[in-house]
Amino acid sequence: MASPFDIDEIYPGDGDQPLRLPRRQVGNSPQGVAVTLLADYTLRTRAALPSAAIVALLAETGVTTAGARTAISRLARRGVLEGSRLGRRSSYRLSRAAAANLSAGGHWILASTGSTVPWDGCWTIVAFSLPQDRSAQRRALRAQLRWLGYAPLYDGLWISPDELTPAARAQLDQLTLGAVTVFRGRQTAIGSAIHRAPIEAWDIAEIGRSYQAFLRHWTAVLPRVIAGEIDGAAAVRARTEIMDTFRRFPVLDPQLPLELLPEKWLRRPARELFEAVYDGLAAPAERHVRAVVARFADGELPGIEAHTTADILAGVRPRREPGEIGSRWIRW
Repeated sequence: MASPFDIDEIYPGDGDQPLRLPRRQVGNSPQGVAVTLLADYTLRTRAALPSAAIVALLAETGVTTAGARTAISRLARRGVLEGSRLGRRSSYRLSRAAAANLSAGGHWILASTGSTVPWDGCWTIVAFSLPQDRSAQRRALRAQLRWLGYAPLYDGLWISPDELTPAARAQLDQLTLGAVTVFRGRQTAIGSAIHRAPIEAWDIAEIGRSYQAFLRHWTAVLPRVIAGEIDGAAAVRARTEIMDTFRRFPVLDPQLPLELLPEKWLRRPARELFEAVYDGLAAPAERHVRAVVARFADGELPGIEAHTTADILAGVRPRREPGEIGSRWIRW
């Protein structure tokens, strides 16, 4: 199934163009907001929410009724949501594959922004050559490389400070059919003043500005969270927004080695601020989601549970349904 959000939301075009998110003023897609909402309050239970309740919750984030219904429909077609109907009322819930992706993805987001991984000084280089008439395959390969933490040093030559895992190698094999070569080694410095350092494959200055904008906005919000001044729809809206923005940072800054980055890199402060706001709003946001869903649930309130960052790191696993033997887990 497709990822709950597209790489084009972060890197437009073929995945090798300048980044454009996260920037709060750009706004987040209705599909992304819908997935975040459902994941934040139904990931563990995979509760089916009335479509009218989802539309109402999305309306509180600024999504129009038409936009909300279109987002729900497209997510269902992509296999992210699965629908059901009882009489005239339709409901939707996260598919098991999407819930698995989101559980693994949430862990990945927090683990990759909260830890410092020792670096051996080596780079993994992926070189590929695809004919011009295979543009769709080239686009898919570049998007997959972005998800794996790679960036283009040159056209057709992508790099990462991390080793290529067996799972990642299998994914690349499926996309390239042998038209790819992988190396790992250290950079050899040359005397030319115009050589390009590998870290320049990432727009470090722009990533830094994205961190600064995130910290500037949410630092101003945090005192109100601590004081309990943000409640109701505002709590849900803020919690959805901070998750929908923060989750992009591991793609922008895939645990790049700190020794290659500017001093006082803001990855860790951004993670700590995210944790304080997201966790601080969990209880009031859950209360509001329950209240909204109750208006459309005919007196039966489905399982709505807000989780914390500690829950995500521990692993928010969708509960098995009666008679279910197992499930397929997919990395988000």
